[in-house]
Amino acid sequence: MDFIKDGFTISTKKEKLDVDLIHSFLNRTYWAEGISKEIIRRSIEGSLCFGVFENNKQAVPAGRQVGFARMITDKATFAYLADVFIIEEYRGRGLSKWLIEVIMSHPDLQGLRRMILVTKDAHGLYKQFGFTPLINVERWMHILDPDVYKR
Repeated sequence: MDFIKDGFTISTKKEKLDVDLIHSFLNRTYWAEGISKEIIRRSIEGSLCFGVFENNKQAVPAGRQVGFARMITDKATFAYLADVFIIEEYRGRGLSKWLIEVIMSHPDLQGLRRMILVTKDAHGLYKQFGFTPLINVERWMHILDPDVYKR
């Protein structure tokens, strides 16, 4: 499925994704530092993915990927939004907002009981789409191994 706007395309076609770009970016983030390319590939296989691409034929390379996000979901009751990014030189163009709009309107993500995400610094973006801080946090549990990719 493709969405086109202002010289950019958002596509859910996994074969279009630039795994090298995704790995290079995520490997430098606070949430996935040290992640391997193999884990990136596996995460893509098990997710509904959204790649952001520049349509400008002058871009090098043509059709260059400039952003990414993925939803881990059963497509019935639950979804977890992860690995959202726009590469640095393309920020400030409204691409992250458009990416979240496309994700939130995707047919496979309608009627879910719960969507969650974790962010350190983008609360303002996600609030625009109805995300709020967790309530009843005492009910939530998790297993966290923040150094798993560094071993």
